[in-house]
Amino acid sequence: MTTELVEIPGYVAGTWTIDPVHSGVGFVIRHLMVSKVRGRFGTFEGTVVTGADPLGSEVTASIDLASIDTGNSQRDEHVRAADFLDVAAHPTMTYRSTGLRHEGEGLVLDGELTLRGTTKPVALKLEVDGFGPDPFRQDDPFKGARVGFTATGEINRLDFGVGDRGTVPGGALGLGEKVEIVLEIQAVLRTEPETA
Repeated sequence: MTTELVEIPGYVAGTWTIDPVHSGVGFVIRHLMVSKVRGRFGTFEGTVVTGADPLGSEVTASIDLASIDTGNSQRDEHVRAADFLDVAAHPTMTYRSTGLRHEGEGLVLDGELTLRGTTKPVALKLEVDGFGPDPFRQDDPFKGARVGFTATGEINRLDFGVGDRGTVPGGALGLGEKVEIVLEIQAVLRTEPETA
């Protein structure tokens, strides 16, 4: 197991708040096994803590499941119902990282996803899109500093009790079991990095 530091240009250690206006929490799932449906959650919050050693960084996030948007209000209401997300009983989905590690040339964020009262390990492939100042806050380099990440992964919805294995005439699954997760995250520096 390697312990070398991750080289990230412009890296800043500190505590960051996810900016929901410039971030996206999306997913993709197969429908009738011939096409894909894409959706997103419009309401979410989270914190990123970048450590002195990047591999010591942490992430926590919470997503309002009622904010689902698949582009069809009737479908959204069905997905919010008890047989899918069961928003009335489980209004939020949460993610808590448990570690960050090298995998090949990239990084993987390990963590625990809690959905419908079930917690399972979920790994996300992580790309660091960059660190930089807010061009509108040049009076202080730490006020409004930004960081961007892209994270992708996959879960099996049945592991969390979301829907069932219902089939359509001909025997094909009506809805795929695998759900692709696509996160585009921008966060704002909340505290200045600690100095020795």
